[in-house]
Amino acid sequence: MNLNLNEIPRVKTITKEAFLNTYFKPQKPVVIERFIEDWPAYSKWDLEYMRKVAGDKVVPLYDDRPVHHEDGFNEPHARMKMSDYIDLLQKEPTKYRIFLWNILKEVPELQKDFTYPDFGLRLMKTLPMLFFGGRDSYTFMHFDIDLANIFHFHFEGEKECILFPQSESDHLYKVPHSLITHESIDFANPDFDQWPALKNAKGYKTHLNHGEVLYIPEGYWHYMRYVTPGFSMSLRSIARSPKNLFSAFYNVIVMRNYDGLMRKLQGQKWIDWKNKQAIERTNKL
Repeated sequence: MNLNLNEIPRVKTITKEAFLNTYFKPQKPVVIERFIEDWPAYSKWDLEYMRKVAGDKVVPLYDDRPVHHEDGFNEPHARMKMSDYIDLLQKEPTKYRIFLWNILKEVPELQKDFTYPDFGLRLMKTLPMLFFGGRDSYTFMHFDIDLANIFHFHFEGEKECILFPQSESDHLYKVPHSLITHESIDFANPDFDQWPALKNAKGYKTHLNHGEVLYIPEGYWHYMRYVTPGFSMSLRSIARSPKNLFSAFYNVIVMRNYDGLMRKLQGQKWIDWKNKQAIERTNKL
């Protein structure tokens, strides 16, 4: 048995009006296949180009180890020179990923390779972020703390994407006081005997290839798995829904600080309690 996932609609290209009316207003995802072919990045950006322009940069690396109470918020598990990391990606599968790497800050010249597209939303121009991964590395199913609208541009290789709207949270074993589902769930091949509520969740799936852009609506859960080594860039626009804006402020100001305090006070007991609650609350619902 597989997850209940519909293929994300695909278009070759799209006008601002069509995007706003067909996808943004109803908050539905879409893949735009040929939107950035006029960007220099479309022909230039691959792993070897990143080695050339950023090879000496020391980059933060993350893997799929379970959350530990001593982990800081988005604290990396390791660091490595970009050139060595690219060698690793090309040599063998690795769990190490680069996550939320600000290219404006780290390699300013890369911003010459793309323009901010006009989708009818105001994009946050200080936050273009890069994400890298090796074959079969993946992110836990999560949603972003600010519940932003995300435009996810993929470069080199292939990436599997699974999305769920917030309306499906009751079926996903959401961990309380956090932005993730239970980390033991393998969304690429879920065990429905262990996680029966997943059978009720309705979501979306697609595979991204070089030059394609995925629109992820506000607050959508997303799981990303690198089928081959590659990288992506995300541009974002703040949530427009008042409910999502309130949730974003709550997550940043209250939830994150409360979770950090409880980790200090209770240590691993707090993490274990949250994971247990994710299972009990979901099965109860």
